[in-house]
Amino acid sequence: MKQLQWTVGQESVRMLELGHPWIIADSWTKKWPAGKAGDLIELTDASGRFLATALLDPEDRVVARVLGRERMRLDRKWLERRLQAARRLRDEHALLGETDAYRLVNGEGDGLPGVTVDRYGDFLMVQLYCAGWRPHLPLLTRTLQDIFQPTGIYEKSRPQKTRELEATSDTKRYGKLLAGAPAPTRLTVMENGLSFLVDLEHGLNTGLFLDQRVNRRNLMGRAEGKRVLNLFAYTGAFSVAAAAAEAKLVTSVDASPGYTEWARANFGANRLNPKRHEFIVGDCLAALGELNRQGKRYDIVLMDPPSFSTTAKSRFTTRGGTSELVAAALPLLEDGGLMITSSNHQKVDVADFLKELRRGALQAGNELRVINLAGQPEDFPYPVTFPEGRYLKYVVSVKSGSL
Repeated sequence: MKQLQWTVGQESVRMLELGHPWIIADSWTKKWPAGKAGDLIELTDASGRFLATALLDPEDRVVARVLGRERMRLDRKWLERRLQAARRLRDEHALLGETDAYRLVNGEGDGLPGVTVDRYGDFLMVQLYCAGWRPHLPLLTRTLQDIFQPTGIYEKSRPQKTRELEATSDTKRYGKLLAGAPAPTRLTVMENGLSFLVDLEHGLNTGLFLDQRVNRRNLMGRAEGKRVLNLFAYTGAFSVAAAAAEAKLVTSVDASPGYTEWARANFGANRLNPKRHEFIVGDCLAALGELNRQGKRYDIVLMDPPSFSTTAKSRFTTRGGTSELVAAALPLLEDGGLMITSSNHQKVDVADFLKELRRGALQAGNELRVINLAGQPEDFPYPVTFPEGRYLKYVVSVKSGSL
């Protein structure tokens, strides 16, 4: 019987030798034997030399994801080793004091490419970024139950065209209980000693972006006595952090009335009076223009926009949109004030993001001096051989007058 061959081309061989965990569809993968998502395959070069064991996902652009550089089986024993290693990394290296919401498994960064697991208090949330994991989800769920013993385990599905859905999907149910007991509709979790309300069932996201934990802590060290403007405020996590650090005023701007009410609820969960601060529902660029006309000025302007968003008045994309936002926001920022800009767009690297800030500063006729450049925290590790894993850019810069 002829041995099945999943042969990769020289470019993929080179990427594998450099430690990259993805095989991208090309002319070589089109010749592969028929297979289904979730099959374990052995990758070889043109001479038949074994290279790695990978998880097949034939309909995706990433047609295979490397699980190991040796011959192996995706079984309970192998999965336990990876999950225990992920737990040790958090226990030993993640600074999680007064925090019970964090990433437990970060895909490629924990040797489990295509899957993430987040902890929200006593619950776990699984997300599959690769159809190859679907047949193995029952095994993953059972193993997570046995090792971590959560109250319940949810899966948050990732539908196609998430960018187009983002503006209208905050109430749609994308979370599914896989095991255990259901969570409250609004579950209270803790981050940096603050309380936040999350929803494990509804919406594309839970209401708290865990990868900004350390950056919110950083803001808390800068916000006391300051006037803070938070654009694309979402459910107000950065706003709560600033207010809890005794900011003089926090102005939160978001296009969604539902998220704005959620932000007010997060203030209340921390015994912060939302009436002492400002909440504006509307397009961020339009709000900047109106605030400028009103003569408002701030000591800190923070913007953490989604990679893509659409409102009735405008459409925002990280590529090109960031510079326009920075240019519109700088007139509201006092000289010596902080411009804090963030992006989670994987395809925009640090150099390109800084160019966006430069364009915005030049357009506004101001100088920005970077004093801090950060990314995701320790519970979002990524292999040095996988630059795509370093996706979060968080830049703190000082406005230094006019050019």
